[in-house]
Amino acid sequence: MSKRDLKKYLSDLTKEQTDDQLLELYDKFSEVKKYYDFVFNPKEDKLAGEAKAKISNEYFPIKTKRAKLRRSIAQKYIKQFLMLGVDSFALLDVMLFNIEVAQKYSARREMRYSSFYKSMENSFAQAVNYAIANGIIREFETRMINISEETQRQKWENYDSFFRITELFTE
Repeated sequence: MSKRDLKKYLSDLTKEQTDDQLLELYDKFSEVKKYYDFVFNPKEDKLAGEAKAKISNEYFPIKTKRAKLRRSIAQKYIKQFLMLGVDSFALLDVMLFNIEVAQKYSARREMRYSSFYKSMENSFAQAVNYAIANGIIREFETRMINISEETQRQKWENYDSFFRITELFTE
């Protein structure tokens, strides 16, 4: 159904029918519930805190001994924040936090998977591009440079890629 068809359909409904449909969507789909919960009570700091706690728990678990290292958890939160329209500062903070926690973990334990390094590189590129697109690069420049320098200190196999990405905003 196109947006135009939807508009026509909705214009033919009474106010009560439209209300009923919205309530049904709210009850049926958790994404709709999350959206309206956020719209009417946007506790961005709380959301960012929850995301950081979950991301941190992937590398430094509280309840279990073994780290899961699922990088998809952070990506899930980033995607959700983008969908909800969370403040760009809060979103970028979570993006960078994800990489920083991964670096803290890799400083303690050597990572043997190339996919880990490639994923962190992609996350870093996404964060830098997001910062540039939203005009907030200067506020996060120091953290980004520190991330890039940490890849060299830890001798990540792709540290040169991090420096090339850093050159996007330091020239």
